Amino acid sequence: MFSERLHRKHLSVSRQFITSCLAAFLGPFSFGYILGYSSPAIAELLKSKFLHEQQAAWFGSMVTIGAMLGGPIAGWFVEKHGRKYTMNFISVPLIVGWCLLIATSNVILFYLSRIVSGIAIGMTCVVSPIYIAEISTRSLRGMLGSSVQLSITVGIFVAYILGMYMDYIQMAKFGILFPFLSLFFTLSMPETPRWLLYKGRRVEAIQALTKLRSVNCDVEDEIRDIEEGLDVQDISYRDMWRKPELSRPIFISLSLMILQQLTGINAVLFYAVPIFKESGYENQSYLASAIIGATQILFTFFVSQIMDRVGRRKLLICGGLILSFSCFILGSYYALKEHNYLVANNLKTLPLISLVVFIASFSIGWGPIPMLIMSEIFPSHARGKASALSIFTSWLFAFIVTKEFITVKESFGPAETFWLFSAFSFAGVFFVWFVLPETKGKSLEEIELYFLGRSMLKK
Repeated sequence: MFSERLHRKHLSVSRQFITSCLAAFLGPFSFGYILGYSSPAIAELLKSKFLHEQQAAWFGSMVTIGAMLGGPIAGWFVEKHGRKYTMNFISVPLIVGWCLLIATSNVILFYLSRIVSGIAIGMTCVVSPIYIAEISTRSLRGMLGSSVQLSITVGIFVAYILGMYMDYIQMAKFGILFPFLSLFFTLSMPETPRWLLYKGRRVEAIQALTKLRSVNCDVEDEIRDIEEGLDVQDISYRDMWRKPELSRPIFISLSLMILQQLTGINAVLFYAVPIFKESGYENQSYLASAIIGATQILFTFFVSQIMDRVGRRKLLICGGLILSFSCFILGSYYALKEHNYLVANNLKTLPLISLVVFIASFSIGWGPIPMLIMSEIFPSHARGKASALSIFTSWLFAFIVTKEFITVKESFGPAETFWLFSAFSFAGVFFVWFVLPETKGKSLEEIELYFLGRSMLKK
């Protein structure tokens, strides 16, 4: 089993650590399932004429509105009540969101259900990466941090597969099972030692770390290392911009989140089925979407295994270049189709190939890494608020891109739309090259010292 291999490979962690990580991945799985649910549900609701095009666009976008609200809520919750209890609480809006969707045939309540589910997603985006980062050893943080994205991709894939065989109500009934599982398993998780130390609860921090590490690990030594870099001062959102050691990490994280959304990933995922139908896969659109989901899982798993060897910068640069190229090719296909149908008709598999390459390249870099970087570069005393700001920004741009994708595509054409995504992906490569420091192999405290200017971190 995965947990046994992990335990043998990294003997400094306990089985409690492994089960805590697996429990923490249930929230991101639900996140992915909700995201993947949109594509088959929108196709069915449009076909039944329950929703028209504009309503369908809002149905897909309402999740992002909720997620924008969920980020700040989680930022307060994780600082006040801790990382563990925030994950406990997230199950509540998830369950309520699915229940509303199952119980109603009213469009407004449909929208409300998606907003409530989105709140849970926004909270998950804040707390799950933080929890994983704060309980991990430095040698495991990259692999486990990128596995948050892996859990999301598994959820998307499951939704795509079930969309072939279930209607949107049956899919909702299946989706409600996972918040209950999450609520059950997260109750047995220990709180993160860093948050307990931040709250002055040293004895509990030692107890929590003892549960998370093997008997051969020097818990007291690790606690002292954490304490040396711990800043217990409280900080406001306004003050974060006034401190250079915080303003630069915030600038980096916000920029990564914005550039991630400007690759067009959420537009592709929300509208995967319509895109393939438009490309001529009228009877195979769900299969094509399932292929995309499988590609996400395969490449996200692959990158989780090499993250701590290759590093964050190289993967972002490589992934960004391939993203830019695949979007350019996809845009070129639509340009050919518009101006020379016979040529484009002979290349009708090109959208599938281009989008598979797009998803693969996103999965090795711009998918898992921005959230991983977010969980690494903020100091403990500001990690909740700063992460909340990052997630709010991410979902704000997700909303803009998702909501306006159809409008931009209809106004300028699909070719120009995908060329625009290509240009943004290329811009992301320049940002990483010139601005982002490497965090591979560094403890959270060492990364904090880098931004304080007390040590040098190689780029």
